[in-house]
Amino acid sequence: MSSLEISSSCFNRETKLPLSPPLVEDSAFEPSRKDIEEVEEKSKDVINFTAEKLSVDEVSQLVISPLCGAVSLFVGTTRNNFEGKKVISLEYEAYLPMAKNEVKKICSDIRQKWPVKHIAVFHRLGLVPVSEASIIIAVSSAHRAASLEAVSYAIDTLKAKVPIWKKEIYEESSSWKGNKECFWLSNRRNHRSLWTHDYSILWIRFLSGLGIQINITDT
Repeated sequence: MSSLEISSSCFNRETKLPLSPPLVEDSAFEPSRKDIEEVEEKSKDVINFTAEKLSVDEVSQLVISPLCGAVSLFVGTTRNNFEGKKVISLEYEAYLPMAKNEVKKICSDIRQKWPVKHIAVFHRLGLVPVSEASIIIAVSSAHRAASLEAVSYAIDTLKAKVPIWKKEIYEESSSWKGNKECFWLSNRRNHRSLWTHDYSILWIRFLSGLGIQINITDT
């Protein structure tokens, strides 16, 4: 073999290079998906006025959070009697633009007063039979004290400031009723100074139609 003849066998050999060591993921420095979700979870206020039947389970699920150890609820239901009369059902009406705005204010006030996470306020409109829920308020917080106090504040303030009307339907008659706390149905000097249901609705709608902002205050 001449000096120019080179055997091809030297090129047919497979050259195996050492492999790089496998990358090892350090789980201690990689946040889990659950941790990321908890950090990114934002507080929410869920407000709903509906003619549909309310579910305590569905509303409470809206406020559950892995960051919280307490969920407090208020559930208002239709009772079957009022001052010796048998109640068949209740009927609710609301001036929705103003009602929703006032509930938003209540949620904002709660967040300024207590360290809560999520708030849900559901109110049923139309007919509500005996034993069914007309309102459900749910609040979650890290510790029970905040959510318990927030729920109590929410229902008391809602009754005093949110324009919702209730008609009690008896076996042979019916009557519109107002909460004694309500600003347009009572005042501290004269609890007999009551607006009629129809007049109060027309008055609020008239003022709103003129673009007049109605500020509700506790006097």
